[in-house]
Amino acid sequence: MIDSGLSNDQALQWQPEALPEGPSELEQWVAAAFDVGGPLARSDAGYKPREQQLAMSQAVAKAIARRETLVVEAGTGVGKTFAYLVPALLSGGRALISTATKNLQDQLFMRDLPRLCQALQVPVRIALLKGRSSYLCLHRLDQARHSAELPDRRAVLALSRIERWALQTQTGDLAEIDGLDERSPVLALVSSTRDNCLGAECPEYRACHVVKARRDAMDADVVVVNHHLFFADMSLRDSGVAELLPSVEIAVFDEAHQLAEAGVQFLGTMLGTSQLLDFGRDVLGLGLAQARGLQDWQGLQAQIERAARELRLVCAGSTVSGGRDPRGIVKLAWKERAGRPEFMTGLAAVAEAAASAIEMLTTVIETSPDFLRLHERAVELKQLADLFAQEPEPADVRWIDLSPNQARLVESPLDIRAAMQEQLAAAPKAWIFTSATLGDDAKLSWFTEPAGLDDAIVLRVGSPFNYAENARLYIPREFPKPNEPGHPLAVAVLAADCARALGGRTFVLTTTLRALQSIGDALRSEFESGGDALTVLQQGAAPKRVLLQQFITDPRAVLVGSASFWEGIDVPGDSLQCVLIDKLPFPPPNDPLVEARVQRLEAAGRNAFAHYFIAEAAIALKQGGGRLIRTEQDRGLLIVCDPRMASMSYGRRLREALPPMTRLAETRQALDWLAELAQDRV
Repeated sequence: MIDSGLSNDQALQWQPEALPEGPSELEQWVAAAFDVGGPLARSDAGYKPREQQLAMSQAVAKAIARRETLVVEAGTGVGKTFAYLVPALLSGGRALISTATKNLQDQLFMRDLPRLCQALQVPVRIALLKGRSSYLCLHRLDQARHSAELPDRRAVLALSRIERWALQTQTGDLAEIDGLDERSPVLALVSSTRDNCLGAECPEYRACHVVKARRDAMDADVVVVNHHLFFADMSLRDSGVAELLPSVEIAVFDEAHQLAEAGVQFLGTMLGTSQLLDFGRDVLGLGLAQARGLQDWQGLQAQIERAARELRLVCAGSTVSGGRDPRGIVKLAWKERAGRPEFMTGLAAVAEAAASAIEMLTTVIETSPDFLRLHERAVELKQLADLFAQEPEPADVRWIDLSPNQARLVESPLDIRAAMQEQLAAAPKAWIFTSATLGDDAKLSWFTEPAGLDDAIVLRVGSPFNYAENARLYIPREFPKPNEPGHPLAVAVLAADCARALGGRTFVLTTTLRALQSIGDALRSEFESGGDALTVLQQGAAPKRVLLQQFITDPRAVLVGSASFWEGIDVPGDSLQCVLIDKLPFPPPNDPLVEARVQRLEAAGRNAFAHYFIAEAAIALKQGGGRLIRTEQDRGLLIVCDPRMASMSYGRRLREALPPMTRLAETRQALDWLAELAQDRV
């Protein structure tokens, strides 16, 4: 197996015991696995031992051996995935691996785990478990064939394609279908939700892909899930993780910086207009298909749609834009709407529509399990409408998410502290939390405090990359402040100069959608007036994946993106050599969650700006700046177009949060550096 001479059977039978002060057997095996002549080196000709990766892997091995909680911040290039997977696999313990996104899940399941299992010669069973909406629902596919109201020819073609794929898929994972638009309305018709799933009453239960995925997960040695699934199960017991978690000995959370927000989202209670519209659509479809003429199903759907529309209107009010950008999701403080007569009327309309549905569905509830589930959904909607008509609990915060297409009422805890401490207090196991960005202090308190990990062991492992030689940081001092009218244009002019020096290969990351639009428009004008053959790719013009592919294939491109482009983007090599950030990414002070967290800090006598705003900005800067250098050979320039980072007292803390890039003092130096990079490519 590995050079320690231990057999595969011994590895799989390893158990923690009274441990001596020195390295445990597992730590020794892990060290051997990463050694120059070890199995990783033998399976990969390009493998090189990295001091940082070994340090992290040893800390993970120790935490597994001692059933401890470990938080690791590992800089770009450390190889943190292998640093936690190798100890987990060699321990022989049952492991749950949670990631931030379904894409990362797929990467772990299809690439990283099989590769390591082969290299280490450990015959473990691995399973992938996603939320139910990721899987084809055979019952709803059958309903869609006969009663779906498909909006256009594209949707008809998509349904036909899904039907052909359904005949041969083994997993039912909709991600298997290449090129299927994630925004297609057909996906909601052929997948289930907690609301519309019939469970054991479903006629397709025996063949159900979700049931099979959960069964496989219960039989596996290593199960890969995502953070949303983990928290959805904690609050709803709906994903299968609740049954799985007590049986695992190791729980690893990769991309852990996203854990708290995922938890706040899924541990809360929500009532949304899209939820109402989905319910109305299902009532009409099922009513006409199985109980035509027994009730006025069209009238009921119309009532539900009116209630949804009225709720959306009273949430929006007449001052939606009021300094905010209505193109994205706007968070409205609860106090801005709640208690007003028109808002209460909107909630009453929802409650009345749900009550009408309860009454009508009661008459047909015995005829089909579908009607029973619809009745249960109607009861839940009525309860939610009643809940939001009352005052919230003191420990929770409420707000309204408003987008161009829907409104959503949300009640949530301020953090995941209580939920995580409850999990940690259950059956003892090793808990590992890791990410490239978890804080800007020695305790990583940005992450550990809201996650309830005060007693965790903390390790910070720096990047092995030579930032001082390969990367430059420029903060223009003589620059408009972000609140001045000329700031977006100044950012666009500087970005245009950088892109000209490089011949493209530039990212502009903005903190708001309004800035995204302003800077994107100004960039296009700059290139047109200058006669430059450079392309501006702007978030929203195409799906994120498509924009990234266009950027990589067209070196003479500048990509302008907001929130979703600040992290999870990997463009290695010289395709990306300049990243501009428009301003310091402080949280918006009028965000209801931000307001509530600030109030809690101030009530405890703490400085909210130092403990919250600066810490949040530091994390976001590390994420955005992290797009620049992705490999040892990468070279580039990071520009933060906010003079406060150079002039204000807190600027030093923000600068120190970034990797140790060589700092430039003038625009001329920055453009000369880019010209040097362009020349080196020739």
